[in-house]
Amino acid sequence: MYGFDSYVAIGDSFTEGLNDELPDGTFRGWADRLAEILAGGRPGFQYANLSLRGKMLDEIMDEQLPIALELKPDLVTLCAGGNDIIVPGADVDAVAARLEEGVAKLRAAGIPVLIFNGPDTKVLSVMSVLRGKVGIYNAHLWAIAERHGARLVDLWTMGPLHDRRAWSDDRLHFSPEAHRRIAMKSAEVLGVPMETDWREPWSPELVPSRWIDSRRSDLAWTKVYLLPWIRRQLRGQSVGDGLSPKRPQLAPYVPLDVLEVPDNPQARQQAS
Repeated sequence: MYGFDSYVAIGDSFTEGLNDELPDGTFRGWADRLAEILAGGRPGFQYANLSLRGKMLDEIMDEQLPIALELKPDLVTLCAGGNDIIVPGADVDAVAARLEEGVAKLRAAGIPVLIFNGPDTKVLSVMSVLRGKVGIYNAHLWAIAERHGARLVDLWTMGPLHDRRAWSDDRLHFSPEAHRRIAMKSAEVLGVPMETDWREPWSPELVPSRWIDSRRSDLAWTKVYLLPWIRRQLRGQSVGDGLSPKRPQLAPYVPLDVLEVPDNPQARQQAS
């Protein structure tokens, strides 16, 4: 159906599915949702998700890309570099060049590629300072897609993602509803007809936000999320250390809520 019988997703926490949480503490995410759309109930459709939270671009290129090339599926989705460009002093141009190497290898192998640019962080207090970096990276990604014949999901211009409810409390990962809409947008870019529209507006907020509430939220966010992230960066640690991909092998698609997954005490750990 739609020309895709196999799909491999590579990337970081965005593609792993944080924070689209299932009752058992594992994460669903837009990639699993897209796989379900592409499968269309067919038992023969195969899917692997090699992405893992906290992964930097070099790790994705060195660890996940070779597997995707070996499997040679009908589709590879690649979203990476976000964890790299938010590091102070990061060379955005160099990050984009490294990602282009991966896209070029996939396309040279004849594999269709779907990439994602970065979302607009204007609505996020404090995180809005990253808009300039994300904008530069996005310009590179559009050019990379054009040069190599890849398709691109434009997260930056997705209106529903400009609402605070599209984001989790950590201001780094999307809410379940945002993951659902991103999956629908991805399917649309791939030419898959959808009965529902990702553009549907959010319902009006019942309680408007106040300035003092925003400042309190900033302080809490700094303590709970930002400072621990800085400490991990200084120590060279990743929240993905010791974890394994949730779907490491190309296999018939089965929803995670009915799939037996290995017991992992760190499954609920959330990361940048």
